[in-house]
Amino acid sequence: MVNLQNIADTILGSHTNKKIIVLGPTAVGKSALGIILAKKLGGEIISLDSMQIYKEMNIGTAKPSTEELAAVPHHLIDCHPLSETSDVASFIDKAKKIEKEISNRGALPIFVGGTAMYIKALVDGLFEGPKSSPEIREKLIAIADEKGSTFLHSELLSPIDPVTAKKLHPNDLHRIVRAIEVYKLTGKPISEQQTQWEQKNESTEYRLIGLTMPRELLYKRIEERVDIMINSGLVDEIIKLQSLGIEKNNTAAQAIGYKELLAYLNNEYSLDRAIELIKRNTRRFAKHQLTWFRKDDRIEWFDLSRHC
Repeated sequence: MVNLQNIADTILGSHTNKKIIVLGPTAVGKSALGIILAKKLGGEIISLDSMQIYKEMNIGTAKPSTEELAAVPHHLIDCHPLSETSDVASFIDKAKKIEKEISNRGALPIFVGGTAMYIKALVDGLFEGPKSSPEIREKLIAIADEKGSTFLHSELLSPIDPVTAKKLHPNDLHRIVRAIEVYKLTGKPISEQQTQWEQKNESTEYRLIGLTMPRELLYKRIEERVDIMINSGLVDEIIKLQSLGIEKNNTAAQAIGYKELLAYLNNEYSLDRAIELIKRNTRRFAKHQLTWFRKDDRIEWFDLSRHC
């Protein structure tokens, strides 16, 4: 916490009127810094985590504790039913509405999260694709019902859009259908059309604060946090979620920690193997987050190992 206090003081020493986004890889300490800044600046926190929005998904998403939630106002946490999926557009619409409400109260919106796509959409806007075609979607969903989402994913992989396909899980039917739909409507892969979205808004109204630390230290924190989650009852949480139908929500069921333990509960492998995979996949996710964030030179980086 001493490190975070020092970082907060440094940020406050050069504070502008810009709204703050605290970002970085999983397990680095974003939530704690967000709370410190919110207390010092009279702010309210808006979560930019794509999984913490779901009700009942608590331990595995590392939601803020009861004490942390009580310390400062939090938004977009534990507010979406598990029976419904959430997409980037609807999430950002909600975030923008809450941001305006907070500003109107004279408080400072402080965004906290590590979902890179959501942060990009908030700062630079959403990719504007063609309007949806109900006819095309119905045909694609019918194919998925008959042959499975993996069949559509293979169609996307070759020949339609291998770049997008490699970014999507074969069970991510919503995004697979959208990618194929865009191709059928425009004749161009969605990955090619998204290149325009890569342009950065240099005059952004947000101040991007990035937290990082040496890779070996981050990986150690990740593994320790996974052990804490298991000891805190993550398996029991997922048993309950399974009874509530989490497997019908492809987005939620593919969240790291949940997909591995669902596989364990479905007798695909042992608990030890599931835990091992959670740690491995979380490390890979953190590496992916850092790779994405490092491309954005607007981010002010703070290495926790250097702020003692």
